[in-house]
Amino acid sequence: MHGIDPILVSILQKRLKSITEEMGITLLRTARSPILSEVRDCCTGLYDDRGRMLEQTEYIPILAFALRPGCQYILEYYGDEIYPGDLILHNDVFRNGNQLPDLGVYRPIFYRDELVAWAASKGHQMDIGGAAAGAYNPLAREVWQEGIRIPPVKVYENGKFRRDVWDLIFSNIRYDLVADDIRAQIGACTVGERGILSLIERYGVEIFRSHIEYLFDSTEKMMREEIARIPAGRYLGESYMHDDGVTEGSRHRVRVAVTVQDSEIAFDYAGTDPQTAGYANATYASAAGGTLATLLFCLINPEVPHNEGMLRPVHIDIPEGCFLNARFPAATTFGNHISDVYSEAILKALAQAMPERVSASWNRMLAAMIVGFDPRREAPFVDFDFPCLMGGFGAGYGADGYDHTGIFVCGGGLLSQDYEMLELESPITLLYHEFWPGSGGAGQWRGGLGVKSAFTVDGSECMASILGDGVEEETAAPGLLGGKRGAVNRLEFVYPDGTRHKPRCKETVPSVPTGTIVEREAGGGGGYGDPYLRPADTVLWEVKNGLLSIRQAEEDYGVAIDPSTLAVDSLKTREIRGRRKGE
Repeated sequence: MHGIDPILVSILQKRLKSITEEMGITLLRTARSPILSEVRDCCTGLYDDRGRMLEQTEYIPILAFALRPGCQYILEYYGDEIYPGDLILHNDVFRNGNQLPDLGVYRPIFYRDELVAWAASKGHQMDIGGAAAGAYNPLAREVWQEGIRIPPVKVYENGKFRRDVWDLIFSNIRYDLVADDIRAQIGACTVGERGILSLIERYGVEIFRSHIEYLFDSTEKMMREEIARIPAGRYLGESYMHDDGVTEGSRHRVRVAVTVQDSEIAFDYAGTDPQTAGYANATYASAAGGTLATLLFCLINPEVPHNEGMLRPVHIDIPEGCFLNARFPAATTFGNHISDVYSEAILKALAQAMPERVSASWNRMLAAMIVGFDPRREAPFVDFDFPCLMGGFGAGYGADGYDHTGIFVCGGGLLSQDYEMLELESPITLLYHEFWPGSGGAGQWRGGLGVKSAFTVDGSECMASILGDGVEEETAAPGLLGGKRGAVNRLEFVYPDGTRHKPRCKETVPSVPTGTIVEREAGGGGGYGDPYLRPADTVLWEVKNGLLSIRQAEEDYGVAIDPSTLAVDSLKTREIRGRRKGE
């Protein structure tokens, strides 16, 4: 391209990223729900006049990669009927949305009456209507039981607020807080609009557009170079989701073929099991977004800019009617969390090609969402027990997995909630929250530790929605290249009368009496490599610091430790490890 200044291209790329970060900070600082303000279950992005990705701030990558297809659908839907001052809401899972509670806000950006870009934000809302409060309904069998579907709809048109449309939407959502959070998302988009217009005022539309095209081309080149580092071939991976919430003990296979050829990579999910009768299905936007997140955050250089050029060499085929691309009118709210399953399959597939760049599997998320009435405030509440549900990362070549930070691979920057804020915002009393020693899968590099926790439910009129996986032995995070599995999740309700209930991983618990104790164990990540290659001194250090028991040190790592002196018995250790090597 003639007249391109490479330095200006770099400046624009960095400035676009900083604008999306400013949008994100605005959203986090003005949202009222802790799901957004503390946990960061949201994202922001900028797109050009054709809906192509300029930049994103991907607190939750699986949400962020669904912003772009939503923007493109809006452009198709409205055609020439997009005006300055429009503000559009969208969440419809059968019109390029990823999950009904993940409500998107889109603002077209005009410069001198010409559409030049879009600013967008998406956030997980604490309610979206439907049959169950809190947006997760394991009893749902169709989309209408999950919440209000919002195809592209203008709440502002030509700068004029559409009160009738606004009231129609939020009259179908239980909590006033949701409308406040959407206003925060609108504010984030306004910040994005200001940022884009300031760039165009400074450089002009034509220079802006030409340099963006060059940025796309440069990013595509970088992405192709990354893909070319993967040995060419076709690699197969499989994993299973357990229990669809309808048929207890059911197993649902994800099958992915990853083909690398000519600096392009393709993910083909042919052979994946059909959609389920329950809500344990994904939409195409969700599964494609999670696939991108697994590739871009786990397998390639994180310095590659996130814009349209990055997507050009990537191809994703998910057959309609499988449980990763369910047909209308299937229930799909659990879809984002199936990313645990297909991410695991992708990592298994590419371990054959690039073992030193993949990780073992992460612990699968298991959560107990509690909804009910807070007597202190005389108001309803929703709590996702975020501090308690995060298990361990899988280990990778040269590094142990991170402890207590994994919710699901495509969850990215999802944070735990502050203890004091948890108890302030919800009628919950945290009893204990601690690392779970020995829960990480053994390996030359061990899986990250999970946590053990318990809390008391002090609210009234409460019920719980259980969402997740990982309560069966075979669903514990598998190790890689000789590494062992992490520990299995556990969740149990201890009622005031002493009776106990151990729910399925996708179940509605219709009554949670005041004073119920919820006991939680979130398992660890899978280990990487032969545990007998882990240095004995490292194993000893973990025993001395309470991260591993003496029994586990010997059984899993072949390291014998004298319980009285807490010293390694070198002779016995060599004997144990040598015996296994001989076998």
